[in-house]
Amino acid sequence: MKKITFIITLLSAVALTSAHAQQAAYQVINTFHIPSAGGYDYTTVDSLSDNLYLSHGTQVNVINKTTGDSIGVIKTDKDVHGIALVHALGKGYITNGGANSALVFDLKTNKVLGHVPTGMFADGIFYDTFSKKVITCNGRGKNMTVIDPATDQAIATIQLTGWPETATSDGKGKVYVNNAEKSEIDVIDATTWKVINTWPLAPGKGPSGLAMDRETMRLFAGCDGNVLVVMDATNGKIVTTLPIDDECDAVGFDVKLKTVYSSNGEGTLTIIKETSPDQFAVAQVLKTQKGARTQAVDQITHKIYLPTADFKPKDPKSFRPAAIPGTFRVLVVSQ
Repeated sequence: MKKITFIITLLSAVALTSAHAQQAAYQVINTFHIPSAGGYDYTTVDSLSDNLYLSHGTQVNVINKTTGDSIGVIKTDKDVHGIALVHALGKGYITNGGANSALVFDLKTNKVLGHVPTGMFADGIFYDTFSKKVITCNGRGKNMTVIDPATDQAIATIQLTGWPETATSDGKGKVYVNNAEKSEIDVIDATTWKVINTWPLAPGKGPSGLAMDRETMRLFAGCDGNVLVVMDATNGKIVTTLPIDDECDAVGFDVKLKTVYSSNGEGTLTIIKETSPDQFAVAQVLKTQKGARTQAVDQITHKIYLPTADFKPKDPKSFRPAAIPGTFRVLVVSQ
């Protein structure tokens, strides 16, 4: 009996040690330095190539996602925010907030191909695989612009009741967007481009980052107040909420690993495991660096890229402190 008890105790200890090791598996494995000036916003990783696209001031830095070596620079006239890729047409799109437009570039050469007018202050952007359209979130316009990448023409404007932050889609005809001003998820029909549902995120407020598990139809919205809301994308019901740290500006999801990542500008990455459609738990809170509030997840290598910088003292009139020139960098996180 004592022997059996000892074996059970030993197995339990091994299981606990294994679980702890799994939770503590993520770490910052590299830092890529980019010696140029300007602020930053979203970053986009190309899982089909070696490219990592970084918004930085009035340009996009394209670097090798493995080595950090520079591949090229795409110059723009105004502030850069998001980058979307359309591989089928060999084109990319960059939102320029102050220019109220999306810049079009060639994925092979990085050559600028043109500009598409959008609503006021184009910010978030993504490519919807169902409609085969590029969609921008226009903060000050409180609307979204639908762009046909085949013609590089805006074909629709989706008017919202508040400013949109980040959008995603289920790949089956519905687009979901964080309405930050109203603290809700707005659901859009990707054939009519009309808002068909508005779902409150309470207790979440001021949502910014948004990601989705298309298989389980779960939305993950990073909100103010240090909370991530998990919502059922079929009916708008809140599944659960999880604690995150302050200043979450992006949420990522690894499809294969069933893992949600909240990048928090406070200086942490909250790593959340999805064990079933209704079961989620914080597996690890990884210390990153102050300002690492956005991210990109590589679905092939499972690495997470987080841009940040060193900062000047915050100007009371500014939304965020200015980055010190020459300190821009990307943290590479992996298991």
